[in-house]
Amino acid sequence: MGEPIENHGIVGDLRTAALVALGGAVDFLCWPRFDSPSVFASLLDDERGGRFELAPALNGARHRQLYLPDTNVLLTRFLSHEGVAEISDFMALGPSQRLVRRAKAVRDPMRFRMRCAPRFDYARASHTARAEGPTLVFEGADGTALRLRSTVPMRIEEGDGFAEFTLKAGEAAAFVLEDAACSPAAPADPQEVAECFKQTSDSWRRWTARSTYRGRWRDMVNRSALVLKLMTSAEHGSMVAAPTFGLPETIGGVRNWDYRYTWIRDAAFTVYAFLRLGHTAEAIGFMRWLAAREKDGTTDGKLELMYGLDGHRELTETTLPHLRGYQGSTPVRIGNGAAGQLQLDIYGELMDAAYLSDKYGEQISHEAWEGITRTMNWLTENWERPDEGIWEVRGGRRHFLHSRLMCWVALDRTLRLARKRSLPGPLARWLEARDAIYHDIHTNFWDPAQGAFVQSKGSTALDAACLLMPLMRFISPTDARWLSTLKAVGERLVDDSLVRRYEDEKVDGLDGIEGSFNMCSFWYVECLARAGDVAKARFLFEKMLGYANHLGLYAEELGPAGEHLGNFPQAFTHLALISAAHYLDRALSAQEAAPREAMGAAPFPTTGL
Repeated sequence: MGEPIENHGIVGDLRTAALVALGGAVDFLCWPRFDSPSVFASLLDDERGGRFELAPALNGARHRQLYLPDTNVLLTRFLSHEGVAEISDFMALGPSQRLVRRAKAVRDPMRFRMRCAPRFDYARASHTARAEGPTLVFEGADGTALRLRSTVPMRIEEGDGFAEFTLKAGEAAAFVLEDAACSPAAPADPQEVAECFKQTSDSWRRWTARSTYRGRWRDMVNRSALVLKLMTSAEHGSMVAAPTFGLPETIGGVRNWDYRYTWIRDAAFTVYAFLRLGHTAEAIGFMRWLAAREKDGTTDGKLELMYGLDGHRELTETTLPHLRGYQGSTPVRIGNGAAGQLQLDIYGELMDAAYLSDKYGEQISHEAWEGITRTMNWLTENWERPDEGIWEVRGGRRHFLHSRLMCWVALDRTLRLARKRSLPGPLARWLEARDAIYHDIHTNFWDPAQGAFVQSKGSTALDAACLLMPLMRFISPTDARWLSTLKAVGERLVDDSLVRRYEDEKVDGLDGIEGSFNMCSFWYVECLARAGDVAKARFLFEKMLGYANHLGLYAEELGPAGEHLGNFPQAFTHLALISAAHYLDRALSAQEAAPREAMGAAPFPTTGL
């Protein structure tokens, strides 16, 4: 059995990403793009999946991982009475795609072992291995060919690459994995590797330095921002929901999805997180990508809920029966069947992002507005339809509260944008639809018997997605109806700081019970803070920070024992953390400033949205 999900760090190059385990193995990597077939996937099958091992030959060593501050350069340390060793992992930023691994003996001479065992096309394709000069070339039957260059001699055994070498204290050895067609059949150059290390570190530090956040949880917020940046395509401007597939929401269960695609919802929320931190270039890049999708879409204005990174729509869901799955969780799926669902909430997330991007990034273009106009006209005619909703249920369509809420958001932000920029459109028609949705929510989704907004029309169950109602400014965070709903959520969906998505476990049409949903936990924190209970919000927020892994990373969910579940790392969790941290920090600063102002002192400055 491989290492748990949480025992991993992530490195990437804005094209793809690799997971590196505490033991020093790269056990997940799709090449050359996020949504390309895997080359290493031992995280999903320890025997068949393939891995890239690099570690010292130490007995009983303690393992530690850390990032160089403000970068996505990962260090894995091995601490033993026999000595101290270190592995540096990063992916180069720039035109040449390279995974670079550097082994170093920090203290005392150290014996190391390397094994590169690629398994192409999700471990479905056979491969050949050959030596070309001092390098090794692995070529899969699917046509993928990778070259491994190093600063030490290597050999081939049974199709895998091996090296065993000894380093004196202070010495290092490097391994560079790259496209075979784009790299020379020459050893890795230590000076070139050192320069690449410096350039990559400096690039990440320059990007992090652009953040406007200077609050109390700067390290965690910056790490979350760096994770979100890793999931952004430099080529297209689109963003994946997570860089992995097949990691289960329930151990041994069937909730094993592929998240290596661009959901309109997830990406729009990510844009909001970037804008909160002053990273406008990422927001602009995504909005341009989205404008191209609207231009290429249907003439009636309807959007797909998810796309491939380059905008393609063929996301057919299939299974990989030859893989045993993470801790035996099958089936392992690639593609995503939810692509054919109707999820009306995406239009709200889209327009909220468009409105904020116009305000803090780049003013909306004529072409983009024409696409928005078509889309809002379509939504005006279709907002009353049942759908599968934010949780992508497979138990049948319903009239979900969250979908209604986000339809209201879509029309509200469109109206605001039109008035702000004096843009043309059927404003009276949009206004009539927006107000009709408002009354529909307060009439059909409010349950006076329990004093709460319910998950769907005719239901009595609660859904944590209601926590977005005040965050999206549909209702005041101190409105009596909202406070009553928030109290009910706290009593029925919350365990300490952990929040479950919904009460009705049959709504998704799947077997098994999932864990608590990290994004909802951070939504709950922000709702408490906006409702005025800042002390409790801070307490629960800092407790939630304690559930991150050793590097500050989160999966989608937390299981019964606090284990990380679902794809990893998960954009939803990290963007919700950023939002909660941003608002909570401002609220705490305002509280601290109040007594100072009463005594005649200048107030603390606040920044942000």
